[in-house]
Amino acid sequence: MRERVLITGAAGFLGSHLCDKFFSEGFEVIAMDNLITGDLKNLEHLNGKEGFTFKHHDVTNFTHVEGKLDHILHFASPASPIDYLRIPIQTLKVGSLGIHRLLGLAKDKKARITIASTSEIYGDPEVHPQHEEYWGSVNPIGPRGVYDEAKRFQEAITTAYHTYHGLETRIARIFNTYGPRMRLNDGRALPAFIGQSLRGEDITVFGDGSQTRSFCYVDDLIDGIFKLHFSSESRPVNLGNPVEISILDFAKEVLKLTGADVKIILKDLPIDDPKKRRPDITRAKEVLNWEPKIDRLEGLKRTFEYFKSLSKEELTRNEHKDFGAYIKK
Repeated sequence: MRERVLITGAAGFLGSHLCDKFFSEGFEVIAMDNLITGDLKNLEHLNGKEGFTFKHHDVTNFTHVEGKLDHILHFASPASPIDYLRIPIQTLKVGSLGIHRLLGLAKDKKARITIASTSEIYGDPEVHPQHEEYWGSVNPIGPRGVYDEAKRFQEAITTAYHTYHGLETRIARIFNTYGPRMRLNDGRALPAFIGQSLRGEDITVFGDGSQTRSFCYVDDLIDGIFKLHFSSESRPVNLGNPVEISILDFAKEVLKLTGADVKIILKDLPIDDPKKRRPDITRAKEVLNWEPKIDRLEGLKRTFEYFKSLSKEELTRNEHKDFGAYIKK
């Protein structure tokens, strides 16, 4: 019998790529999503295939899977500012009630569980680059707090289940990731820049653009998550690309790639927006023998080709012109 894996948030960007990875590796995949931010289009290529099942379900409610279950990957959560500002309560619930339900399911099934944490647990960091022993600098009542603190709680309760119940747990601290199936209008830099270019709009950079990020192509990240899940490492592990770039320079790279005849314009910096972000991946190299392989420019070309293939309707769907309360007034 094939081993069975439950992947929550399966219709989202990372969740759908994880479904592809585990399915291609011979696992029976149970995909679960409440579709509050996910899109079934991301899974339509797997629909109807033997060994793949989709369940429309909200994991903040009672969650059960019939039969044996060997693995769980909890990737259900809004992950962009646009989403977690629009649905802050649901964001907190999936990071508290949702993880509690899934840890209980993992305990009942004796399944190994990997959770998607985030570089946002470091907040606006005072340590650079960020290593796993750094506790972070987070504003719990700021606009980003609903996401940051939900992820910090996830790590705490997952660690408690590991130490108290002996549950096999893995914690992936995921840094900025990009690639096909990102939503164009979710408020994150790369899809926003490409979407604006394709629509002939000026590219919006917040602040003076000096804030930095480190972008990891999705294939590299999925490989790292897979290796982490099947490792013996229960401590948090940073997964991301350590090559750092300013947001302004990144916008210029996207503009050069797209060839759009538009300008880069500056707007007010969002509240609590981190000034710098770069992972220390020493632990991932040592315990997983993992580091990114795909160059940023190559990854950008692949991502741009994906976005160019979208219809005009998809390019403008759920378009947001600003962040509302997220932007300083």
